[in-house]
Amino acid sequence: MEWNRQLKFFMSSVAMVFVMCVGSIAAIATSGSIIPMGNSIGIQLELAGIFVTSDVPLSEKKNSLKAGDQLVRVDDTDIGSLQILHDKVGSLNNEGIVQVSIQRNGDVINLETDGLSFKRALPFLKDTTEGTGTLTYVDLSDGTYGALGHQIIDSSLKSAPEFESGSIYLSEIEQIKKSSPGKPGYKISSIIDQEKTLGSILTNSVYGIFGDWNTSYKEVLTEPLEVMQPTELALGTAEILTTIQGTEVESFTIEISKLSHDSFQFKLTDKRLIEKTGGILQGMSGSPVIQKGKFVGAVTHMFVDEPEKGAGLFLGKMTEVGAK
Repeated sequence: MEWNRQLKFFMSSVAMVFVMCVGSIAAIATSGSIIPMGNSIGIQLELAGIFVTSDVPLSEKKNSLKAGDQLVRVDDTDIGSLQILHDKVGSLNNEGIVQVSIQRNGDVINLETDGLSFKRALPFLKDTTEGTGTLTYVDLSDGTYGALGHQIIDSSLKSAPEFESGSIYLSEIEQIKKSSPGKPGYKISSIIDQEKTLGSILTNSVYGIFGDWNTSYKEVLTEPLEVMQPTELALGTAEILTTIQGTEVESFTIEISKLSHDSFQFKLTDKRLIEKTGGILQGMSGSPVIQKGKFVGAVTHMFVDEPEKGAGLFLGKMTEVGAK
């Protein structure tokens, strides 16, 4: 994409990321079936293993776990989940020798430590990653959705983690930490109902997360809009749909300032939004962009030093690339 060199982007901390997606998302559906959303969502991924979140010393022998390591085995027990790990740890003697196998940068490394040192490392191990973002669209023609407009990167692993499954949930904004030049703000939110998923996560690509929509969840749906072609987008006034309080999706004015082949840049002009947020926030990625009653695309990036400025991705590009 043709981003300005000064443009720096921020993902919803999760991470908030890579697998093949089902072919049903590959082609953008008829314009009458695409619904722009703007709801705040909680994102949860079940990782394909147990990972280390930060460097942890293991013993006086200078062995240590490194952020991003995957735990493979403890003594003679293969570790595939935190439950298996906790069961194993319960049988370890604090002073006894423990053999730990990890995978680091594609290599299996064997480390030796004592039971107490290994137990102290447990708070730095995880098998899930979580975050918040914004739901971009729901496609009624095939029961799919798209969100974020960028890849989920796990902040502790500093990479797009392998995952076995994932879900998105409707979340409620409880507080806003405002953006300021050089310091991006963010949304503080919580999942409303852990038992009700909005959809599954099948793909986490460079252009967003995609999956199957829970068709029984109808209360958040609005009306479909015609999809705008990139050649139709004009410089000037547009709007974004996003959530900055509770669960209410609101419309705020922006100014389209620059166009390119598959992306565009804009500036927030809505005084109420700027007063509330200070600019674009982490967690706002995925917010739909609308112009002249047509669905343009999604907010994806922000300028760190000028938080009122950001960039977006055309909807067609998001669905096309995200589906591969």
